[in-house]
Amino acid sequence: MPNVVGIRFKSCGKIYDFEINSLEVRKGDRVIIDSEFGLSIGNVAVDSHFVENPMKELKKVLRLANEEDLHQKQENEKFEKEAKSFCYERIMARGLPMKLVCSEVALDRKRIVFYFTADGRIDFRELVKDLAARFKTRIEMRQIGVRDKAKLVGGLGICGKELCCRLFLTSFEPISIKMAKQQELSLNTGKLSGSCGRLMCCLGYEYNESEGASGRKEPLETVIETEKGDLIEIVDESLDTLTPDITCCPSGQRIESLPSAQGRSEEQKPEGTATRKRRRRRRPRKRSPKKSE
Repeated sequence: MPNVVGIRFKSCGKIYDFEINSLEVRKGDRVIIDSEFGLSIGNVAVDSHFVENPMKELKKVLRLANEEDLHQKQENEKFEKEAKSFCYERIMARGLPMKLVCSEVALDRKRIVFYFTADGRIDFRELVKDLAARFKTRIEMRQIGVRDKAKLVGGLGICGKELCCRLFLTSFEPISIKMAKQQELSLNTGKLSGSCGRLMCCLGYEYNESEGASGRKEPLETVIETEKGDLIEIVDESLDTLTPDITCCPSGQRIESLPSAQGRSEEQKPEGTATRKRRRRRRPRKRSPKKSE
């Protein structure tokens, strides 16, 4: 049964499990991890716990981060800006239809990852050759969506606060227009869209999935205990069975007792009157005067 901790690499990124064995770490510590990306610094977000049957083979935490590692990370941040500016120059020189978002460098500088957005697939093989010839390391290009771009870049929403994906959202949930319809919001895409151009994630905070799926509220059930100890269940279905009152009929009168329309029409006719059919009168046609010979 391995001893596992949860590691987070970014401020509001996903939490990954890593094995620590006999290493003593606490929540909030910075550790060095040899992941698939390479050597990187992560923060302990979940305290150590035991996992019986892990789904896959877990990577291990190497050691606690020291001052040299933190200094190397600061130097890598400057190197990331340099790599980003050079990559942007080569993109403009080759005329590639892509937008560069940011770059990320491993702690040991054995890998550089460039994140970009594009409408379709991009042939960036020549661009990778230019980058590899300049930096002499492994180059990786990753195409991301507009929501992931907003999460990396950040910004302010229409509420005046920082974007939710930048503050606390670890993953993106599907957002649909029916969430705005249920909350009776204005169906204006300009007001419902965030800085990424997609529907705002906050539309799902006050969305009731059960009510949105059925559109019908469940009746309220209450149980009352009488003086004798009996339990009586009362179901309130007033929300579903409300019907408008009939104002043309008295409350105590039945519909069957009312005279039919045919009966009322016969009673209102006076006796001895014959039914006459209305004939349409024809107007005489004007004849033109005869011409004298």
